Amino acid sequence: MNGTQAIQELKKRRTSPEELELYLRANAFPIVEGQSVTFVWRGEADRVHLRHWIYALPSSQALRRLEGTDLWFLSLDLPLGSRVEYKFELYRGNHLELVTDPLNPHVATDPMGQNSVVHAQGYEVPDYTLFDAQARPGTLEKVVIGSRALGEARAVQVYLPARFRATRRYPLLVVHDGGDFLRFAGLKTVLDNLIHRLDIPPLIAVMTDSPRRLVEYADDARHADFLALELVPLLESRYPLARLHGARCLLGASFGAVASLSAAWRHPGVFGNLALLSGSFAFTDIGAHDRGPVFDPVVQFVNAFRAAPGRPADRVYQACGIYESLIY
Repeated sequence: MNGTQAIQELKKRRTSPEELELYLRANAFPIVEGQSVTFVWRGEADRVHLRHWIYALPSSQALRRLEGTDLWFLSLDLPLGSRVEYKFELYRGNHLELVTDPLNPHVATDPMGQNSVVHAQGYEVPDYTLFDAQARPGTLEKVVIGSRALGEARAVQVYLPARFRATRRYPLLVVHDGGDFLRFAGLKTVLDNLIHRLDIPPLIAVMTDSPRRLVEYADDARHADFLALELVPLLESRYPLARLHGARCLLGASFGAVASLSAAWRHPGVFGNLALLSGSFAFTDIGAHDRGPVFDPVVQFVNAFRAAPGRPADRVYQACGIYESLIY
């Protein structure tokens, strides 16, 4: 019996509030059975909708109310191995409230807040993101850089691998929105684990952040100069870095991916590798874009890049979630 059938059975039996409470306590929610996932919310409302961010599906879908109760439910088919974030939309009169799922303890936190998370059958959390007591931990230290390009001082966090030796030469990884990667993506744990498992060589990673990221990350020449002409030379003067551009990588997500490609495009030969995650690479073929003025410089840059890409790096790794609008 799947989740929807179980709830319909509750309806047939005219379940009492006490029985309903026992049912909720006896099950984990959402109910995942094969490709079928049943979302459940309990409480008084005029309407309840599921809000998700799966592109090409209606982003807001109505739950049905179990007659005579305050229980609402909706079943969807999700591809095996999927991971989906969601919230509930609660409508009471003219008031709309977005809430996480109180029946689901699994949440994802990002700079915008929290979302509930459901794992479809077959999904596994990557083990390299989990703390491993066997992995020797690297260290983090703060470095302040006075930037002429940006007209102010910037603080960065520098990751040094376990068993760091001043007599060795290390590759360099520069991470845009590095503070968020440390806080929300467990980047230090990931680096510790991957280095411990010999999946990547010991490296030095630099986490950089911007107080004006939507401006500086949108193909801002000053930011590109900061990375290529100030940050890299200063790091080379302080740490034993490999001097070959093939041993330097820029990483960024969303606007951070735009900043990574932009800096490498404006300064070819400085960064040999790019890791671009869900890049906000909006462009136009005909007419204007519809993403708002903050994307104007991005579109101008991507259009120029498409017309004359050159060779900003030797290797580019690009990833994008299959449910994101950006993948199109």
